[in-house]
Amino acid sequence: MDTAADNFPDAKPLPPTIFLVGMPGAGKSTVGRYVARRLGRTFIDSDHEIEARTGVSIPTIFEIEGEAGFRKREAAVLEDLATERGKVVATGGGIVLAEQNRALLQQQGYVVYLCVPPDILFARTQHDRNRPLLQVADPRARINELYAQRDPLYRQVAHLILSCGRGTPIGVARRIENALKKTCVPSA
Repeated sequence: MDTAADNFPDAKPLPPTIFLVGMPGAGKSTVGRYVARRLGRTFIDSDHEIEARTGVSIPTIFEIEGEAGFRKREAAVLEDLATERGKVVATGGGIVLAEQNRALLQQQGYVVYLCVPPDILFARTQHDRNRPLLQVADPRARINELYAQRDPLYRQVAHLILSCGRGTPIGVARRIENALKKTCVPSA
Protein backbone atom coordinates (compact mmCIF):
# COMPACT_ATOMS: atom_id res chain seq x y z
CA MET A 1 0.00 0.00 0.00
CA ASP A 2 1.36 3.41 -0.97
CA THR A 3 1.67 6.07 1.69
CA ALA A 4 1.65 9.82 1.16
CA ALA A 5 5.41 9.79 1.72
CA ASP A 6 5.81 7.26 -1.13
CA ASN A 7 3.97 9.63 -3.48
CA PHE A 8 6.09 12.60 -2.37
CA PRO A 9 9.56 11.17 -1.62
CA ASP A 10 11.13 14.59 -0.93
CA ALA A 11 8.29 15.73 1.33
CA LYS A 12 8.58 15.87 5.10
CA PRO A 13 5.81 15.26 7.63
CA LEU A 14 3.74 18.27 8.64
CA PRO A 15 5.65 20.21 11.30
CA PRO A 16 4.56 19.66 14.90
CA THR A 17 4.01 23.40 15.43
CA ILE A 18 3.57 26.25 12.99
CA PHE A 19 4.83 29.59 14.29
CA LEU A 20 3.80 32.88 12.71
CA VAL A 21 6.25 35.75 13.18
CA GLY A 22 6.16 39.36 12.04
CA MET A 23 5.69 42.93 13.11
CA PRO A 24 2.80 44.19 15.23
CA GLY A 25 -0.14 44.55 12.86
CA ALA A 26 1.12 41.95 10.37
CA GLY A 27 -1.99 39.83 10.90
CA LYS A 28 -0.41 36.90 12.74
CA SER A 29 -3.41 36.25 14.98
CA THR A 30 -6.03 36.64 12.28
CA VAL A 31 -4.13 34.53 9.74
CA GLY A 32 -3.17 32.02 12.44
CA ARG A 33 -6.81 31.33 13.29
CA TYR A 34 -7.55 30.58 9.62
CA VAL A 35 -4.47 28.37 9.23
CA ALA A 36 -5.39 26.41 12.35
CA ARG A 37 -8.95 25.92 11.13
CA ARG A 38 -7.81 24.82 7.67
CA LEU A 39 -5.31 22.31 9.11
CA GLY A 40 -7.50 21.08 11.99
CA ARG A 41 -5.11 22.41 14.62
CA THR A 42 -5.42 24.40 17.81
CA PHE A 43 -4.64 28.12 17.59
CA ILE A 44 -2.72 29.96 20.32
CA ASP A 45 -1.79 33.63 20.48
CA SER A 46 1.34 33.85 22.66
CA ASP A 47 0.48 37.37 23.87
CA HIS A 48 -2.96 36.20 24.99
CA GLU A 49 -1.29 33.26 26.73
CA ILE A 50 0.96 35.66 28.65
CA GLU A 51 -2.07 37.73 29.67
CA ALA A 52 -3.94 34.59 30.79
CA ARG A 53 -0.99 33.44 32.89
CA THR A 54 -0.38 36.81 34.53
CA GLY A 55 -3.97 37.99 34.79
CA VAL A 56 -3.03 41.43 33.42
CA SER A 57 -2.71 43.09 30.02
CA ILE A 58 0.53 43.41 28.05
CA PRO A 59 0.58 47.21 28.60
CA THR A 60 0.32 46.61 32.36
CA ILE A 61 3.25 44.17 32.26
CA PHE A 62 5.31 46.76 30.37
CA GLU A 63 4.32 49.44 32.89
CA ILE A 64 5.27 47.34 35.93
CA GLU A 65 8.16 45.21 34.67
CA GLY A 66 9.37 47.09 31.61
CA GLU A 67 10.21 45.51 28.28
CA ALA A 68 12.90 43.28 29.83
CA GLY A 69 10.37 41.73 32.23
CA PHE A 70 7.91 41.18 29.42
CA ARG A 71 10.58 39.53 27.25
CA LYS A 72 11.39 37.06 30.05
CA ARG A 73 7.73 36.10 30.28
CA GLU A 74 7.51 35.85 26.50
CA ALA A 75 10.51 33.48 26.37
CA ALA A 76 9.02 31.27 29.10
CA VAL A 77 5.70 31.00 27.26
CA LEU A 78 7.47 30.20 23.98
CA GLU A 79 9.45 27.46 25.68
CA ASP A 80 6.22 25.89 26.95
CA LEU A 81 4.39 26.27 23.62
CA ALA A 82 7.30 24.83 21.63
CA THR A 83 6.94 21.50 23.43
CA GLU A 84 3.28 21.18 22.46
CA ARG A 85 2.31 19.55 19.18
CA GLY A 86 -0.40 20.19 16.63
CA LYS A 87 -0.61 23.93 17.21
CA VAL A 88 -0.52 27.11 15.18
CA VAL A 89 1.08 29.84 17.30
CA ALA A 90 0.93 33.58 16.61
CA THR A 91 3.97 35.01 18.35
CA GLY A 92 4.56 38.51 19.67
CA GLY A 93 6.37 40.86 17.31
CA GLY A 94 9.53 40.95 19.42
CA ILE A 95 9.89 37.19 19.94
CA VAL A 96 12.87 37.09 17.56
CA LEU A 97 14.94 39.57 19.58
CA ALA A 98 16.35 36.84 21.85
CA GLU A 99 18.76 34.40 20.24
CA GLN A 100 17.43 31.45 22.28
CA ASN A 101 13.91 32.21 21.01
CA ARG A 102 15.09 32.23 17.40
CA ALA A 103 16.81 28.86 17.89
CA LEU A 104 13.73 27.38 19.57
CA LEU A 105 11.42 28.59 16.81
CA GLN A 106 13.56 27.09 14.07
CA GLN A 107 14.19 23.79 15.83
CA GLN A 108 10.69 23.13 17.14
CA GLY A 109 8.48 24.04 14.22
CA TYR A 110 7.84 25.62 10.87
CA VAL A 111 8.24 29.41 10.97
CA VAL A 112 6.23 31.65 8.66
CA TYR A 113 7.19 35.31 8.42
CA LEU A 114 4.29 37.57 7.46
CA CYS A 115 6.21 40.45 5.90
CA VAL A 116 4.11 43.62 5.72
CA PRO A 117 5.44 47.03 4.63
CA PRO A 118 5.81 49.64 7.41
CA ASP A 119 3.20 52.01 5.91
CA ILE A 120 0.54 49.31 6.06
CA LEU A 121 1.62 48.35 9.58
CA PHE A 122 1.20 51.98 10.65
CA ALA A 123 -2.28 52.18 9.10
CA ARG A 124 -3.31 48.99 10.92
CA THR A 125 -1.91 49.95 14.34
CA GLN A 126 -2.23 53.74 14.58
CA HIS A 127 -5.31 53.64 16.83
CA ASP A 128 -4.39 50.53 18.85
CA ARG A 129 -3.53 51.45 22.45
CA ASN A 130 -2.59 47.87 23.40
CA ARG A 131 0.84 48.05 21.74
CA PRO A 132 3.18 49.60 24.32
CA LEU A 133 6.16 50.01 22.00
CA LEU A 134 4.06 52.15 19.66
CA GLN A 135 2.83 54.57 22.33
CA VAL A 136 5.37 57.22 21.39
CA ALA A 137 5.27 60.73 19.90
CA ASP A 138 5.99 59.43 16.37
CA PRO A 139 4.59 55.88 15.98
CA ARG A 140 5.33 55.82 12.24
CA ALA A 141 9.04 56.44 12.88
CA ARG A 142 8.98 53.81 15.65
CA ILE A 143 7.49 51.23 13.27
CA ASN A 144 10.20 52.01 10.72
CA GLU A 145 12.87 51.62 13.42
CA LEU A 146 11.44 48.32 14.70
CA TYR A 147 11.06 47.03 11.15
CA ALA A 148 14.69 47.81 10.32
CA GLN A 149 15.81 46.02 13.49
CA ARG A 150 13.54 42.98 13.26
CA ASP A 151 13.12 42.23 9.54
CA PRO A 152 16.57 40.55 9.25
CA LEU A 153 15.80 38.44 12.34
CA TYR A 154 12.42 37.33 11.00
CA ARG A 155 14.09 36.37 7.74
CA GLN A 156 16.80 34.47 9.62
CA VAL A 157 14.32 32.19 11.40
CA ALA A 158 11.71 31.81 8.68
CA HIS A 159 11.17 28.63 6.73
CA LEU A 160 8.63 30.55 4.62
CA ILE A 161 8.51 34.30 3.93
CA LEU A 162 5.23 35.72 2.63
CA SER A 163 4.94 39.27 1.39
CA CYS A 164 1.60 40.38 2.75
CA GLY A 165 -0.32 43.55 3.34
CA ARG A 166 -2.73 43.36 0.45
CA GLY A 167 -5.34 40.69 0.05
CA THR A 168 -7.32 38.85 2.67
CA PRO A 169 -6.25 36.88 5.75
CA ILE A 170 -7.92 33.77 4.32
CA GLY A 171 -5.86 34.23 1.15
CA VAL A 172 -2.66 34.37 3.21
CA ALA A 173 -3.77 31.25 5.11
CA ARG A 174 -4.30 29.45 1.79
CA ARG A 175 -0.79 30.44 0.69
CA ILE A 176 0.63 28.93 3.90
CA GLU A 177 -1.41 25.77 3.46
CA ASN A 178 -0.29 25.45 -0.18
CA ALA A 179 3.37 25.92 0.79
CA LEU A 180 3.01 23.18 3.42
CA LYS A 181 1.37 20.85 0.89
CA LYS A 182 4.30 21.32 -1.48
CA THR A 183 6.94 20.45 1.11
CA CYS A 184 5.12 18.28 3.64
CA VAL A 185 2.87 15.25 3.79
CA PRO A 186 0.14 14.73 6.37
CA SER A 187 1.33 12.73 9.35
CA ALA A 188 -0.17 9.28 9.58
